[in-house]
Amino acid sequence: MIERILRFSLHYPMGILLVTLIIAAYGVFSFTRLPIDAVPDITNNQVQINTVLAGLSPLQVEKQVTYVIETALAGIPGLQMTRSLSRNGFSQVTAIFDDDVNIYFARQQINERLGEVKETLPEGAELRMGPISTGLGEIYMWTVD
Repeated sequence: MIERILRFSLHYPMGILLVTLIIAAYGVFSFTRLPIDAVPDITNNQVQINTVLAGLSPLQVEKQVTYVIETALAGIPGLQMTRSLSRNGFSQVTAIFDDDVNIYFARQQINERLGEVKETLPEGAELRMGPISTGLGEIYMWTVD
């Protein structure tokens, strides 16, 4: 079977080139008609809580800030998981929610929990929620019209 295909290809190279060009032209035509975005946003619903507290080591930030915030967020409806990052004087907690959870509802729930937990954090801790964006929100997309 393969031998017949190769023999045909060697006898009719212009025919093979013509078929290849037709398939490529159809591919380009189909690509221009795609109804979907080239880079779909597949990230999940997430809210980031950033806390700045100068002068603490990563271990102190983990114990006194990050752990307290993660514990306060437990039990929010639709919360899948929390991720955290503790560095010198900085804590970042990312709360990841189910896809069907409204991001404004999630932010409101987190804001209520943070209001309760502010009193237990060390003095001088500055809590801030991150902007309403997704994981791909920091990627610039350029189009040519």
